[in-house]
Amino acid sequence: WNDPIEKKRNIEKIIEKEEKMEFRVLLNKSDFILRDGQRIAIVGVENWGLPPFKQYGDLHKALSEVPDDCFKILLSHDPSHWDMEVAGKTDISLTLSGHTHGFQFGIRAGRIRWSPVKLKYPRWEGLHKLGNQYLYVNTGIGYIGFPGRIGIPPEIIVFELRKN
Repeated sequence: WNDPIEKKRNIEKIIEKEEKMEFRVLLNKSDFILRDGQRIAIVGVENWGLPPFKQYGDLHKALSEVPDDCFKILLSHDPSHWDMEVAGKTDISLTLSGHTHGFQFGIRAGRIRWSPVKLKYPRWEGLHKLGNQYLYVNTGIGYIGFPGRIGIPPEIIVFELRKN
């Protein structure tokens, strides 16, 4: 984009098209999934990242209409958000994240998981737990920069939630 105004207009057009396709765009907002008389809050925040990325996400605002007793799933692009504002500080049970792409390069051999991205993002892939809170970092299906992957295959994860 040539300037910040053009960039903002582009993002607004994308959001408008997503909403026309009946996507629920959750930029510092929440919505609910209802099933068998139970509610699950889906909480979405705008980007909240480590420098040089900006921190637009407002978790307090996103949670403002969610009851305390509701099971919460947070959608937060950058996994560092979990360490800085979620884990041990909220009652959000599950955070789904991405951002790292696993650096599109790494080693997966048995239980060994390594990628250079681990130097900046200690929680760069997979499932992480602190108390009763979980973070899942998906390495995604796309790429940034180099149009390929070495040792870090694309992934799509399906979660099955069960009530205790």
